Order: sequence, then structure tokens, then C-alpha cells
Amino acid sequence: MNSKYLAGISLAIMAAGFLVTLFFPENTFVFLLKGGFEAGLVGGIADWFAVTALFRHPFSIPIPHTALLLKNKSRIIQSLISAMENELLNKESIENKLSKLHVLRMASVQLTKLMGRKKARIQIADFLVQLVLRLPLANAVPVIQSWLVSYLQKTDMKVVAESVITKVMNDGYDEKALDFVLGEAANWAARPETGVMLGKLAIEKLSEVKAGGFMGFALQAFGGLMNEDKLGSILQNMILGGINDLKVKENTYREMIIREIRIQLFQLADNENQLLAAKNWAIERIAGESGEAFLQARLEDIRSLALARLEQEKQNGGRSIFRLYRAVIRHLALEPEKIDEWESRLLAYLIQLVESNHFRIGQLVKENLDQMDDAALVSMLEEKVGQDLQWIRVNGALCGFVVGIILSAIQLLS
Repeated sequence: MNSKYLAGISLAIMAAGFLVTLFFPENTFVFLLKGGFEAGLVGGIADWFAVTALFRHPFSIPIPHTALLLKNKSRIIQSLISAMENELLNKESIENKLSKLHVLRMASVQLTKLMGRKKARIQIADFLVQLVLRLPLANAVPVIQSWLVSYLQKTDMKVVAESVITKVMNDGYDEKALDFVLGEAANWAARPETGVMLGKLAIEKLSEVKAGGFMGFALQAFGGLMNEDKLGSILQNMILGGINDLKVKENTYREMIIREIRIQLFQLADNENQLLAAKNWAIERIAGESGEAFLQARLEDIRSLALARLEQEKQNGGRSIFRLYRAVIRHLALEPEKIDEWESRLLAYLIQLVESNHFRIGQLVKENLDQMDDAALVSMLEEKVGQDLQWIRVNGALCGFVVGIILSAIQLLS
């Protein structure tokens, strides 16, 4: 039964009992009951008045010292805020509690449980897909252009050129480049059409040579013995032979060519005008529309590649996501001092956050209470504590009944 109705019923019982005993013949038992019901009625009414006076004026009559909660609303709110800030949720208790927490370890345990679920990994992949799709690549292009231009403007091209050349020589990229050129040249020279072209070219040049005496006679004799096919084949074999010789690392001419390449590279690194021209050319290309289009295309390629990889990851149940997470956790497990450092920084940040925002707890409570009108505040309080307060009325009636019987008994004995 609702305690609110129970309190009213108890008061009604006391009133009815008192009225009934008025009409009973006078005897000791009736005298005791009448005294008990009378005292119970008085106690119930007094407690009803006291409980009602906390929330409102009894019978809407502005009796002094009633509606105590509404009259002392501001003081009660300040007391509540003070109790919360200084006793229940004071800074020291919050900071002590935070200092005992291992936030990162707790988060790691929960995250590991989450990552162990296939559904969760697929959801993570879905989230990453949506994130990649929504990336504003068009907005990123001007930023990247600006960064690249700024970087190039601040860069000492001579230092960069010397560093690149040193890297090229140390890793043998100059020799690899020469071998690549020789390989392409050999492929070109070995083509049948190349032999035909070389033969025609040789015959044309021999016919253009004007020499007299023995030299002229020798050239005419040589031209009579040779045709385009023979000359082309001879030149083709000579070129291929020369290329094959240059591919041998110990070849003297190869070493001369590589040396010359390196000399030219270092001369280029010392030529400030050419380096400045190269820098300006690069800046113009990057900052121009062609650079913008190039960067946009490359970013879109990266986006497409990432989306394809994430879709494949979804089909695989997020295995790579779990492997990546496991690798990160294992790596961090090898560096406990780093975790402790992060933990200390995180706790210091949280404690600082509490210190700088602790006063907001009271502000929030005050703002919420100030937004409530008197009727809403009383309704809330009655809902939370009114049920317990109604038992005061019930207990008042019962205690008054018992005390009334005792007092009546004392009267009979006196």
C-alpha cells in the first residue's frame, strides 16, 4: 500500500476511534482506548502539519514558519552545493581516487576484450571506411601545396643536392643508372630495323665523303664491297660489343664514364644558378594548377587504395586490425617505463582538469535547481523523500496512541 494513503488511513483510524469511544459506556478499557485514540489523533495531526509545513502552507494558509523548503530554497541549494563540493565530491577525494587508477591498463584490458570480437573489428573497419570517405581531400590540397612551397623556399638546395649525390654514389645508383642506359641502348641496337637504319646511314655518309688519292681509292673500293645490310650488321655488332664491354665493372672506359658522371653531378651541386632555377621551377609547378591536379589525383589514389584495403579487411573479419593492435600492445609491453610515463601524464592532466573545473559541479547543480519552479521542486522532493516522510505521520499516530494509553493508565492509578 502507498505510504501516502497509509498515513491518511492511520489518521482516519485515530479520529474514528476517538469519536466512537465518546459514545461507549465509560469504563476502564474505554477510558484507555479514548486516551490512546485522542493522543494518536493529536500526534498524527501534529506530524501531518510538520511534514506538510516542509513543502507548502497547510490548507494554503500562510502560517508563519511553514513552506520551509521554498522560503529557504537559496540557503538549501548553497548548503547542498557546499556539501557536494567540500564533502561528497571534494577535489582531494577525486584526486586521490584518480591517482590510484591505472587508466591505460584498464583501457587496454577492455580494448583487448573488444578487439577479440569479430563483430567489433568489422564495426571498426566500417567506421574507418566512413572516415576515409568523408575526408575533405580538396581542402587538404591547398594546405599540402602551401607546406611544400614553404618547405622548398626554406630549403638550402646545395645541401640537398650534395646529400642526394652522396646517397646516389654510396648506394651505387650512378652505376645502376649507367647499366640501365646501356641495357636500353643494347635493346635498341639489337633490333633488326636498327641495323637497316645504320646501314643506310653509313652508305649515305660514305657517299658524301670527298677524298682524293689513295684514300679516295680505298673508300671507293670499300663502298663497292659493302652494301647497306653488311654495313648495318658490322655497325650493329660494333655497338653491341662496345656496350657489352662497358657493362664490365673493370672496364677502363666504364670507369671513365662513371667518373665523368660524378664530376658533372658535383658541378651541378656547385652551380647556384641552376639550383635556384630548379627550385623556382619546382615551386611554380607545385603551386600551379598542374601541381594542384597532381596532388588531388594522388590523394584520390590513396583514398581508393585505403578503401579497397578496408573492404578486404571487412571480408577477412578484421584480422589485420587485430594483428596491428596486438603488435602495438606487444611493443608497448616491452617498454613499461613509457607506459608509466604516459600514465603519469594522463593522471596529471585529469587532476589538472578536476582542479580547473571542480567549481562547475556546484554551478551545474545550481543552474539545474534554479531552472525549476517552486511546484516542480516540491514535486521532485516529495517524490524522492516524501514517501519516507509520510511514515513520520504514521509513526506519530501510533506513538501518540501508545503514549495516550500510558498517560490514561497513569491517570487511573493516580
